[in-house]
Amino acid sequence: MFTLSGGGLKLMLKNLKISQELILIFGLILLAGLIFILSLSFGSSYISPVTVISHFLGLEAGSYNFTINILRLPRTLMAFLVGAALSVSGLILQANIKNPLASPDIIGITGGASAGAVIYLSFFSADYGIAGLPFAAILGAAVVSTLIYFLAWQKGVSSIRLVLIGIGIAAAVDALVTMIIVFSPISTTVQSYVWLTGSIYGTNWEELFQFLPWVIIFIPLAFAFYKSLNLLALGDKVAAGLGLNIQLNRFLLMAISVALAGSAVSYAGGVAFIGLIAPHIARKMGGKSYSILIIYSVLSGGMIFMAADLLARTAFLPLDLPAGVFVSGIGAPFFIYLLYRNRNQF
Repeated sequence: MFTLSGGGLKLMLKNLKISQELILIFGLILLAGLIFILSLSFGSSYISPVTVISHFLGLEAGSYNFTINILRLPRTLMAFLVGAALSVSGLILQANIKNPLASPDIIGITGGASAGAVIYLSFFSADYGIAGLPFAAILGAAVVSTLIYFLAWQKGVSSIRLVLIGIGIAAAVDALVTMIIVFSPISTTVQSYVWLTGSIYGTNWEELFQFLPWVIIFIPLAFAFYKSLNLLALGDKVAAGLGLNIQLNRFLLMAISVALAGSAVSYAGGVAFIGLIAPHIARKMGGKSYSILIIYSVLSGGMIFMAADLLARTAFLPLDLPAGVFVSGIGAPFFIYLLYRNRNQF
């Protein structure tokens, strides 16, 4: 009669769990691929999904080169990468400060990037062009994040203090942005408002390739810190007892989060709530280790923003609305739900 030892049972369960995770990742990739194809199919002119697939396989005569390759493909890829970057940024923040409500927009990182961008649009874009916008947004995110971090420092950084100070700074930055827009030239006011809502309208290959290095560098870097994230999730005392340098790791993880959020906002505007929603979706899929949660977050965040952008440019044709409007329409009720669900923890 066949018997299974305790070690053999554990190995079998582990292999089963890995298989389930791989199946789920494969399913998410298929779903992302479906949204990707639909994004290239729908717009002011409809292209059959079969034709889109034939185009990439080289079986189509090239009738849709301009529509697919120039207008829709860079925009769709940008939507996925921006969603992925914001999602991983939010996942890191939630683990780093152990708060389910943490996300780049709620604690002020997105606001800092928006402030930097609006200042640049209002007072410097006429002289230096639009090329400096990403650097202004990333600088704004870095300045605000550094301010939050040091104001929260008191013999170390407390998680709850970081959240409270972040929310306060976010409110102050939002007020600053509004004041800057009021005093800015009329010619840039509308542009600033559209940018703040989150839009990737007119994305081209040059912008995509400018943004790509940020994703290629910092998402794998976040993955390299998954063990630190796993330990931080256990609590500061446990993590310190296991030999983790909490303050150093918290600072480095904060820097990765800022780089991802700041670069994403610089190319897509003030997109809110993706960094809040996608990490929660990733956890609902059953992932425990941050090595798998990062993968789930990349795919979830990318799909959310791709779907939002598809809806934004097709729901009210011929109007092309900012994708951030549709993300906020889902994210705001979700944030209220999280507040209600965690009301006894604050």
